[in-house]
Formats: sequence, structure tokens, C-alpha cells
Amino acid sequence: MEFLPTLPVLLAFSLAGLALALTPGPDMTLFFSRTIAQGPVAGVVSLMGASFGCLIHTLAAVLGISALLVASPAAFWVLKIVGAFYLLWLAFQAIAHGSTFRLNKTSGAVAPLRNFLMGAGINILNPKVVIFFMTFLPQFVSASDPYAPQKMLFLGIYFIVLTTPLLALVILMSGKFIYRLEQNPKITRVIDYIFGSIFAVFAVKIIFTEAR
Repeated sequence: MEFLPTLPVLLAFSLAGLALALTPGPDMTLFFSRTIAQGPVAGVVSLMGASFGCLIHTLAAVLGISALLVASPAAFWVLKIVGAFYLLWLAFQAIAHGSTFRLNKTSGAVAPLRNFLMGAGINILNPKVVIFFMTFLPQFVSASDPYAPQKMLFLGIYFIVLTTPLLALVILMSGKFIYRLEQNPKITRVIDYIFGSIFAVFAVKIIFTEAR
């Protein structure tokens, strides 16, 4: 099967992918905020949304759409602004309303579609993810390889298959200790401000991200 990379390439990609997945970022922040707000299932659902976003970026990279965005300063700037304002909106929700980090269980049903869309949105609207897929995937294929697009598609899907179960396990395990904060509302509000500030910092960093 010509679309399969060699074993050394696959191992190197696996190590790099796992390191990337476990690095704290706005997506990880969202997973844990959803877990705090509605439980581990909500965190996993937001993870599924982010994984869907990774699939979109993989397809875009293979088809050349991401390359167009990176090459066009205007399009890239628009994407940066949209992504930054999305993160700022999440920060505002956390600090002003505390809805993102409410530890107390609610009687209403969990909104899986909303959590899924938040996970997808924080991924798809993040220009750093565009840059990642445009600069990361091509490093593991040769420009002269006639099967380079197929290998990039395989590696992008492999990244999702490799990292999603690991992150889901981390989210499910986190539920064992985060609900210990339920008895202290003041700590909950501190978490609101911490997570909201993190979202805001990422938004500012995205605005000043340079297309390379």
C-alpha cells in the first residue's frame, strides 16, 4: 500500500503527535472546562468536535485550501481575527457568567451538540492549527513522492486516531478529582478567572501570530 509511510517516519510522527496533543493549549483548556461544567462526557464530546476540526484541516491541507490561506495575508488575517474573537467570547462567558466553569450539577440535560460545536469551533477557527497542518504534515513526506497527498491524508487521520483515545482517557480520569471543588464556590470562581484569562491570552497570541 503505497500511501503508508515507512516505519521510521510513522514512529517519528507518532512521537511528535503525542507531544503536540499533550501540550496545553486552548483546546485542552476547553476540554477541562466542559468537564468541570457538565462532567467527563461533555469534555469528551468537545474533544470529538476538536477531532472533527483536525479532520477538516487535514482535508484542507491535502486539497491546498490551507496553503491558500497561509499565502494570502488578507485571508489569514480574517481567520486570525475570527479565531481570536471566538476565544475572547469564551473568556467573557467564563468571567462574566461563570457558565463555562460551573461545578455544580444542573438538572437540565447536557447539550452534546453545543459542546461538539465548541470543540470544532475552537479548532477550525484557530489559525495556528492551519499553520500546524501546513508545516507539520509535509515534513513527513517527500515533495517528489507521487503518493505524497495520500500519505498526508493518512498521517492526518492517524493523528486523530492516535491522540483522541489518549485525550479522552485524560478527560475521564480528571473527573475523579475536579468535582472535589464542588463544596467551595470561591475556588470555582477563581477557576473561572484563570480559564477565562488563559482564553484571552491565547486570543492575543493568535492575533500576533505570523504566517510562516
